[in-house]
Amino acid sequence: MDQIILELSKQNMKKEVPSFKIGDIVRVEYLIREGKNERVQPFIGQVIQFNGGGISKTFAVRRIVQGEGVERTFPLHSPRVVNVTVERAPNRKPRRSKLFYLRDRSGRSAQL
Repeated sequence: MDQIILELSKQNMKKEVPSFKIGDIVRVEYLIREGKNERVQPFIGQVIQFNGGGISKTFAVRRIVQGEGVERTFPLHSPRVVNVTVERAPNRKPRRSKLFYLRDRSGRSAQL
């Protein structure tokens, strides 16, 4: 049973996974379906966490929209995630693997 699951997950994983780290500001291009139409919608923000492993690996991106924090979790190997590009690296290297403390901050202090 486990062998079958491993084979299926290897077939559905992406061949080339983009390399980015915690704290990077990334542009995630995500495929959105609206009725019969499909379009690519970008989501630009800071990576605050990685979760899981293998085919179920996810990452969370946070950005500020009109003074309100918006977080979105994306599956790394999903066919809906078209492209992930690094816009810029953080100014300082983060000392933690999960940047949840940025939720309590606002303005310039909410960035690394």
